[in-house]
Amino acid sequence: MKKIRLLYIIPVVLFASMLLATDFDYENHSAKSTETTNMKAASTNNDNFDKMMSALTHPRCINCHPSDNKPKQGMEEHPHYFGVARGEDDHGFAATNCNTCHQEENNDFSGVPGAPHWGLAPASMNWEGLSKTEIATSMMDKSRNGGKSPNEILKHLTEDPLVLWAWEPGINAAGIPREKPPISKEDYIAAVKGWFAEGAVIPGE
Repeated sequence: MKKIRLLYIIPVVLFASMLLATDFDYENHSAKSTETTNMKAASTNNDNFDKMMSALTHPRCINCHPSDNKPKQGMEEHPHYFGVARGEDDHGFAATNCNTCHQEENNDFSGVPGAPHWGLAPASMNWEGLSKTEIATSMMDKSRNGGKSPNEILKHLTEDPLVLWAWEPGINAAGIPREKPPISKEDYIAAVKGWFAEGAVIPGE
């Protein structure tokens, strides 16, 4: 009688053990899948961030985000000629107002660059000398970015003609084309939109 009972009990125990093993493997697999998904998302976010920042840290952008209230010029980022400085409204002083020379488009005859509302970024947005992470933190901080929401920042970065001028910088006084950011405008816009779509997560240093 005991042998008969064992014949029934042993398969039940084995079956239960298989179920437990299956559940354990499933949970383990599920955890690994979640971890892999999170790693891929983080990798995509970092890739978009790095592409976006390759443009925002380029002199075409940084020259108008000075830390000393003096706009910079050229790839070597030298101080603007004629002693030009920020002024009260980020457009210079009366005698050296930005619009005196910089119009709404490039001047290929003089080599003076131009775009709509040419001027410096607000002093609270001084990026010169900052790391990529510090720049992004400043950019997304409402207390420093003029109270702009993430959607407004996204629109500014991808639609503002002054920002996009970086890919149409014209020629200098010698007739030599100015250097553009190391990423195409299309790839830059895609990276910015991708970074915001992923939650605009700022990677650590």
